[in-house]
Amino acid sequence: MSNRMWGGRFGGGPDDIMEEINASIGFDQRLFAQDIRGSLAHAEMLVKQGIISAEDGASIAQGLHQIEAEINAGEFRFSRALEDIHMNIEARLAELIGDAAGRLHTARSRNDQVATDFRLYVRDALAHIGTQIHTLMGVLTAKAEAHADTIMPGFTHLQPAQPVTFGHHLLAYVEMLSRDAGRFHDAHKRMNESPLGAAALAGTGFDIDRHMTAAALGFDAPMGNSMDAVSARDFALEALSAAAICATHMSRLAEEIVIFSGPAYGFFNLPDAYSTGSSIMPQKRNPDAAELIRAKTGRIIGALGGLMIVMKGLPLAYSKDMQEDKEGVFNALDSISLCLAAMSGMMDALSINADAMHKAAGSGYSTATDLADWLVREAGLPFRQAHHVTGALVALAEKKGCALDALSLADMQKVEAAITDNVFTVLSVENSVASRQAFGGTAPDGVRARVSHWQNWLKENA
Repeated sequence: MSNRMWGGRFGGGPDDIMEEINASIGFDQRLFAQDIRGSLAHAEMLVKQGIISAEDGASIAQGLHQIEAEINAGEFRFSRALEDIHMNIEARLAELIGDAAGRLHTARSRNDQVATDFRLYVRDALAHIGTQIHTLMGVLTAKAEAHADTIMPGFTHLQPAQPVTFGHHLLAYVEMLSRDAGRFHDAHKRMNESPLGAAALAGTGFDIDRHMTAAALGFDAPMGNSMDAVSARDFALEALSAAAICATHMSRLAEEIVIFSGPAYGFFNLPDAYSTGSSIMPQKRNPDAAELIRAKTGRIIGALGGLMIVMKGLPLAYSKDMQEDKEGVFNALDSISLCLAAMSGMMDALSINADAMHKAAGSGYSTATDLADWLVREAGLPFRQAHHVTGALVALAEKKGCALDALSLADMQKVEAAITDNVFTVLSVENSVASRQAFGGTAPDGVRARVSHWQNWLKENA
């Protein structure tokens, strides 16, 4: 069918294949609220500048509000033949108010219109995601406070390395999420300029007021170059980059939930609401929510790569390739939001097996570093010599099939005569974590201090 919006240049319409590849209404209809906001601001500005009459402006505003109500009520009929959300709304506006609808597009193009809509949508999403990150930080901080003294093994290479507290472990993710929050905040700030009024690419000859429309839409200013305004998608790339990094952080935590909830560790007891059973194995409790968070990270990272590939070879200004900018962004922002919500609920409901953690914390001779440090501090050995002596004592304990603190003083002194019975004060996991009092360490008092810091930060940045 013929597309009347194209005007007289095209006599016939696209065939079915062209309509299929060209139409974006199947996914860009979610921009309806942003499109209507932008059109209302544009129409108000046109009236103020004397470009259209106040009567036409009032009719346009009334019609746009009716269309928004129809869409919200599920009564609006979207047409693929009209390609996109902009043309669907404009066509319905013409049905409602007649020729006055045609005046709305004065001094703008679909190029600056879609750039404005998309920027508004991403900006709204970033604000929501920022709030969700703060929620998850609050959940993790509260659990860290409750487990400031709960001892668990700290790992390197997924091998027990040194004892830490579970509170300290959780606060590592709070630190990561705080940087995620900063990235989303910075992306929000950097993208907060308005493309509206840039028109197709060169600006417009009409006497418009771009500062007025920018302010009406909550932007800090209009974009300073019309070509950049219609062709820039780095705001979406930056949002996707922040989402990909945040998702990676959550995927690491999800991986730990999967590992540490299994019978090999038994540190975590999965909440029923975030796990599933097996169709044939009645004993199973599967960490499906954590696994899906881990998997959706790939989807989010893929969206970032996909949009970078779309944009990498495009000359200025607008190309139809940019129609492919939205689906991946929509999906990625939906996914990161869902992952944040699921992780907040799952971590809030997660219960801890402190006994299993404590038992594992003492495995693998995890206080060996404490022994080496004691030999330097108390016996005056150079660290490399202390490291060698400690290795010999670990080998002796392995041979005897006992823990380090189960070796007798006589056995230790056969390896290093300078060892005294004071060495036993550092060989327990409790003494090990308590000794790590340098700033940023795992000592329970340090964990509580850091919890207080993040509680105050969350209040100040609410």
